Amino acid sequence: MTTTRETPAIDTRLLPFGNTISQRLTPALFHKPLLWLAILMGLAAAVALVGLIVDPRTITGAPLWAKPLKFALSIALYSLTLSWLIGMLKHRTKLAWWLGSISALFLAVEMVVIVGAAAIGTTSHFNVTTPLTTALWSLMGASIVVVWSAAIALALLLWRHRISDPARSFAIKAGLIIGIAGMGLAFLMTSPNAEQLSNFQGIAGAHTVGMPDGGEGLPLLGWSTVAGDLRVPHFIGMHALQLLPLSALLLELLRSRVRALQLPIARRRILVILAALYGAVTALLTAQALMGQSIVQPDAIVATIASVLFATAASAIAITVVKFRTDVTQ
Repeated sequence: MTTTRETPAIDTRLLPFGNTISQRLTPALFHKPLLWLAILMGLAAAVALVGLIVDPRTITGAPLWAKPLKFALSIALYSLTLSWLIGMLKHRTKLAWWLGSISALFLAVEMVVIVGAAAIGTTSHFNVTTPLTTALWSLMGASIVVVWSAAIALALLLWRHRISDPARSFAIKAGLIIGIAGMGLAFLMTSPNAEQLSNFQGIAGAHTVGMPDGGEGLPLLGWSTVAGDLRVPHFIGMHALQLLPLSALLLELLRSRVRALQLPIARRRILVILAALYGAVTALLTAQALMGQSIVQPDAIVATIASVLFATAASAIAITVVKFRTDVTQ
């Protein structure tokens, strides 16, 4: 008589990447308002791209529709990620739903202000030249605070959520911490600098450090090539929320090719190294921007620190792979 051992059922909500592509993309596992916002932002990005092509106007030296395009893509990515993370929760789901819905609402408000400002040919950020633009910038500032606060609350809920795979769990939690810190860097841009206070021209706050906004910048991104730019660490930091979990997924996909990655503890250790590198690079980029130094013109100190960070991380990952490959073989 042959007996079979039953495999216990697995709640796929506990598996951030699922066992199959269909599980990963099941709509029922996503927070609906944020998912719809991501879709709308995809459409908004398409409209902004058309505007970028057909509308030659510029503002502060950058194409008028570049900012709506960047924000539409960024909000779409953030909303999709947050929608997926909320869908993983089994407890306090009502609170998480409301936090996600509030985030979706205020992200949409922020995007409406950005697109509206572009449509009338003016800036949305730091613009206090008229009562209307002041009110809109205040609304955007309030929206940023609400979205950031909701992200912190959701991070606390997700922190207590148990995930079966230690590597996945660490990637999500580290991504949340660095991502929230990166979002918080936006507050460094909102206060008027000394030059603005001494010669007020209706602008309170700036992206760049050491020079006024609107100088030479990288194509599309607009990051200054001649001064420090706080948008760089802000962007890099906040998108740890996507890149670290994606790194965990990549390590899982490489299990069949790299034997060491068959062990969850090996994948987790590599992710610890990557998270430490990510956080250190975000901190270095912040310091570089505050020194008034462009990302494309690092001085010897910044370049040396960056080289040491990447070399150390690469060495640590190589040692980890060799060590755990031996463990798998034995």
